[in-house]
Amino acid sequence: MKPLEPVVHIVDDDQSFRTAVGRLLSASGFRVALYETGNEFLAQLDGNEPGCILLDLGLPGLSGLDLQERLIESAPLLPIVFLTGQGDIKTSVQAMKAGAEDFLEKPTSKEALLEAVERALHRCDTRRLEKDRIHGLRARLATLTPREFEVFSLIVRGKLNKQIAYALGTSERTIKAHRHNVMEKLGARSLAETVSIAERLGLVDQAADTLSG
Repeated sequence: MKPLEPVVHIVDDDQSFRTAVGRLLSASGFRVALYETGNEFLAQLDGNEPGCILLDLGLPGLSGLDLQERLIESAPLLPIVFLTGQGDIKTSVQAMKAGAEDFLEKPTSKEALLEAVERALHRCDTRRLEKDRIHGLRARLATLTPREFEVFSLIVRGKLNKQIAYALGTSERTIKAHRHNVMEKLGARSLAETVSIAERLGLVDQAADTLSG
């Protein structure tokens, strides 16, 4: 299947600016979509499609910052580049803390705009790859038996085989077999990789809380 071509979504209530930026990006080889308001964008949003958003700060109705807050839930993989003629330090800091990729003031140069779009699309690729990796790791984790998951939870807390055997009331030999199965199912070649998988899935602290409770 041919991969989806990313879309640069331009959300700006200034029609002349919106059209000009759209033409510039189209001429530079990008696929673009134009919207006058945040609500119009949300109504047509496909959260699974790769791309990025060029977002005006001072939109009528739903502001740029309000739209950014909604997109954290509905489209977390789409990076946002703010483009505004009324930016200030406080607002730009707020936008960046909320995860904006960049904050450009109008008017901006063609070079700065294209560089920001390229960075945002690269960030989108990175986020999508990480999402796929996490999905794959969760699928592998789901293949563990309940006992193997218990062993896994103790392994990532740094427990030795004999300590795990004592904690679970079984033999060290049995734990070695479970440990082998865990690492094989997770595709981990070392203890460090096993711990890394647990950390990426957010399971290290969870495992500690569960087993200490």
